[in-house]
Amino acid sequence: MKVRVLVVGGGGREHAIVKTLVRSGAGVCAAMRNKNPGIARACKEFVLMKETDVEKVVGLAKRCKAEIAVVGPEAPLEVGLADALIEEGIGCVGPTKAAARIETSKSFARALLDKHSIPGNIKFAAFDEFQRAKEYILDSDVELAVKPVGLTGGKGVKVQGEHLKTKEEVVEYVREIFEKRIGGVGVVLEERLQGEEFTLQAFCDGKHIVTMPLVQDHKRAFEGDVGPNTGGMGSYSAEDHLLPFVERGEVESAVETVRRTVLALAKEGCPYQGVLYGQFMLTSSGPKVIEFNARFGDPEAMNVLPLLESDFAEVCSSITSSSLTPSKVRFARKATVCKYVVPEGYGIESRAGLIIEVDEERIEKEHAHLFYAAVNEENGRIFTSTSRAVAVVGVEDSIEKAEQSCERALRFVKGEAIYVRHDIGRKEIIEKKMERMQALRKRLLQTGGLQSP
Repeated sequence: MKVRVLVVGGGGREHAIVKTLVRSGAGVCAAMRNKNPGIARACKEFVLMKETDVEKVVGLAKRCKAEIAVVGPEAPLEVGLADALIEEGIGCVGPTKAAARIETSKSFARALLDKHSIPGNIKFAAFDEFQRAKEYILDSDVELAVKPVGLTGGKGVKVQGEHLKTKEEVVEYVREIFEKRIGGVGVVLEERLQGEEFTLQAFCDGKHIVTMPLVQDHKRAFEGDVGPNTGGMGSYSAEDHLLPFVERGEVESAVETVRRTVLALAKEGCPYQGVLYGQFMLTSSGPKVIEFNARFGDPEAMNVLPLLESDFAEVCSSITSSSLTPSKVRFARKATVCKYVVPEGYGIESRAGLIIEVDEERIEKEHAHLFYAAVNEENGRIFTSTSRAVAVVGVEDSIEKAEQSCERALRFVKGEAIYVRHDIGRKEIIEKKMERMQALRKRLLQTGGLQSP
């Protein structure tokens, strides 16, 4: 008998989740704000609703007789959707409100790492009023990363030396966070890290973790990694499930950080069941935690889920029943490159309501996957919103071939005033990242901070 699953969310990440569940033979219902055409076609039933309306979402789950729910975005987790589903006897791939604080409260996450002496933590300070934060900034002798304490859709972080040039600009941004209540009331100030970012995602059943292939996301809007931060312009993964600039020992350190974080949450009385996303900065002294997210990344989900060879519905069931084992999870040894098609001006001032034309058949012939994101379907036509519209993912034996597959497939997404960051996954940008890490490691060797192998 088919497993009945409710998927919450209507973006590219959720389209990837739905496609992978359907491939596993699950019967899927969906709750989403926008009419995502890919999700709508794949589901046996969908309802347009606010994803944070807990009562309505739970009502749909009961009506669909869902045995499991998979929650895509973070906002429903923050308001306790998982708790309400579990109370009704519906297993949830998504943490309870208490466990989701690992994402929804940056101060909670840093304090948890500190309390349990988890490796990968960094110097930080949390403030709930402006004046004390200002004093800390003016007294600081290092550059800072400024993070609103709560959720900001991945766009609230600003870094001194990049987005903020002087201490005065840091102070003014912190003032803005408090005055406009950006991400709630509070700010976390962290030492600025130097290195290369990577994402490590893991399935978690409350006690055990099984990790997924590493992915590198590209937040900056424009080619060459410049411009404003966005929700993510695209990402890539390698066929060996590492990344070209990451060494195996460094990955093992990051895995240990994730494993100990899950154990710490259990010790705190809020066991974590779902997908835990660790965003790391690979520095000259190893991987450091930038942040945790309480769900699949977007776009990172679209890199790993097409590679999943195991039965995804069975993996979800093992998460909710605390019976997850590595033998239940297998990924193809393939590389992926994901590039988002976005409205012109995305990250600054997007144009919305424009028609996009997608030739899905031609995209599939290029060994690529298509995922609809923040679009709306009306009368058979697809319209952009102010956010990311369509993701195209090439899957091949190498990053280079996957990037070429992605580019060929992108020719079959057309529309007025759309934009793509074409440099994602290309040899020249990856080589720059490798050179940067080599230079950082060399510098540490020269200062005696690292023993040469």
